[in-house]
Amino acid sequence: MRIAAWILGPIVGIILLIVVIGWSLPVDHHVSREASFHVPSESLFAVISSPADFPRWKTGVKRVELLPDELGHARFREVSSNGAILYEIDRAIPNTQWVTRIADKSLPFGGTWTYDLTPNRDGTTLRITEDGEVYNPVFRFVSRYVMGQTATMDQYLADAQRRFASR
Repeated sequence: MRIAAWILGPIVGIILLIVVIGWSLPVDHHVSREASFHVPSESLFAVISSPADFPRWKTGVKRVELLPDELGHARFREVSSNGAILYEIDRAIPNTQWVTRIADKSLPFGGTWTYDLTPNRDGTTLRITEDGEVYNPVFRFVSRYVMGQTATMDQYLADAQRRFASR
């Protein structure tokens, strides 16, 4: 019994510490990343705003299901190695801005991604801003201290860079 207590005690303590730290973190976060691309904004916008083509260039995306519009918003479900996420397109300003929102309320996270495209002297700067929410305190801890809140954006930008490098 003592050995079990010596083993389980620290494990339970670590779990409790993770939960307490997670509860102390804000549910909302606002983070941004950007990268420059040597292509015109029209070319970049065409790629990032075409969900059906995501499996060809986004890491881990197995397929995308295009769904009927709901309340005037286009919708799609991205199926990846992490499961399926339902998105809706909040705003699409050609060659300038694309905004997606996680539309699945059953997930332990949600929020929007805003893709702003700005012409520069060599092509286009793409700035991604995540206004995210992480409802589960354990997920908040993991997102902040283990994965990093910009990890998905960093992967997205790297994937997009590879997509245009392969042209």
